[in-house]
Amino acid sequence: MSALLFPGQGSQIVGMGSEFYTNFDLVKKIFKEADEKLNFSITKLILEGPENELQLTKNTQPAILTVSYSIFKVLKDEFNFDLRLIKFFAGHSLGEYSALVCSDALSYEDALYLLHERGKAMQEAVPVGKGSMLAVLGMKTDEIKDLLKVNNKNVCEVANDNADGQVIVSGDIESVNSFQSLLKEKKIKSIPLKVSAPFHCSLMKPAARFMENKINNIKFKNPSVKIINNVNANSETNPDSIKKLLIDQIFSTVRWRESIIKMYEEGVKNFIEIGPGKALTGMVKRTVKDVNSFSINSITDIKNLQDGLKK
Repeated sequence: MSALLFPGQGSQIVGMGSEFYTNFDLVKKIFKEADEKLNFSITKLILEGPENELQLTKNTQPAILTVSYSIFKVLKDEFNFDLRLIKFFAGHSLGEYSALVCSDALSYEDALYLLHERGKAMQEAVPVGKGSMLAVLGMKTDEIKDLLKVNNKNVCEVANDNADGQVIVSGDIESVNSFQSLLKEKKIKSIPLKVSAPFHCSLMKPAARFMENKINNIKFKNPSVKIINNVNANSETNPDSIKKLLIDQIFSTVRWRESIIKMYEEGVKNFIEIGPGKALTGMVKRTVKDVNSFSINSITDIKNLQDGLKK
């Protein structure tokens, strides 16, 4: 049994998806649709950069969706991948939108629009330089939560529970810096992230309020494959519930570690990452044992997946 995973922000790189764009007309069509929907050439930005423009959240989010959806369509339509093998889809933060598009719960055009707006709203929720995010290494999530209670400043919260030993905290810069000092005293390693805003914490509530009407005004359908959502690490098929979860997701912890464990406990043995980078594959390996993980970034990767699933 298999699951498809869709990456989030941080996986972007100039030139991502270029092999698929060069080799498949359906990918050129998908990129063209994105250009038309967004009223600028995101194709040029994805394939040629400049990198600093691609890194802007409002561009990164629809760009990663475009590449992930393209790879999914190639896998499905050009390589006849059997979706009956797939028990779950799951996406990391913005990757949840990719999962919804690939499961026919949300149209690609609507997802492009929502992610562009979501990126702008998240960027504008906190002035640049006022928020911060920090990767805490080598600790379990519960241990970090206990330390956060000791820190007891304004806003410093678990943003991404990615895997044991890889947890991201987010908040106002003063609180995050204070927490980093506490970690240093305890000889716990942490790395400040190069991000433009403190994502997935309560400082993002203005962005969630901004997105509420936009999400509620879009038509969602029941997904064709169960999707494990970030907010509660469970599957949800009701369109109204999915909308609510997408709104809450903006300021809630991405419960990725629990999502992987949930899929594993439900019998998933093959985790297949669809989109740029290999971040999610790494998180799977840190979270569950005795599984196969694949990341699909090239045509060779698809052939390796086909061979791997035959074994």
